[in-house]
Amino acid sequence: MTDHAGPTVRLAPMDADRLPAWIEAGKADYRADRIRAGESVDRATDEAEQTYAAWFAHGAPAPDHLVRDVVSGEAIVGSLWVGPQSIGRTDDWWVWNVEIAEEFRGRGFGRRAMELAEDLVREHGGTTLGLNVFGFNTGARRLYESLGYDVAAVRMSKALDPESRG
Repeated sequence: MTDHAGPTVRLAPMDADRLPAWIEAGKADYRADRIRAGESVDRATDEAEQTYAAWFAHGAPAPDHLVRDVVSGEAIVGSLWVGPQSIGRTDDWWVWNVEIAEEFRGRGFGRRAMELAEDLVREHGGTTLGLNVFGFNTGARRLYESLGYDVAAVRMSKALDPESRG
């Protein structure tokens, strides 16, 4: 169902029995994105493993980290993971992962999920919400900019041809 504000969407706690598969899929996606962004396979694998091990040490989210299904009607259209950016800080929150299933993209679900994420963070005492977006993800970058997110840093890299000299 869609109204003037976009599709009707809610965030629901992810069932614990779905969490292990979501963690594994999240690690694989994060690894693939880092490789696509130019990191080596080994480094991307290490970063993905370390990130998820830090925040899901025993298969459950770290304190104050929230994993939600993005739901429209009865359909799970995506997922959202938000939590403090660093241990001991509950004011500075981070979107660790937000994903809308491919068949639901481009229909406003991501926008509504992000708006609801802001509400969720406020409810938990957060005063800022940050995120990282890979440079190649132009659709997400446009969405975040349209929601008022400002660029805080730009990391750039260039692949060097070992045969070329300046």
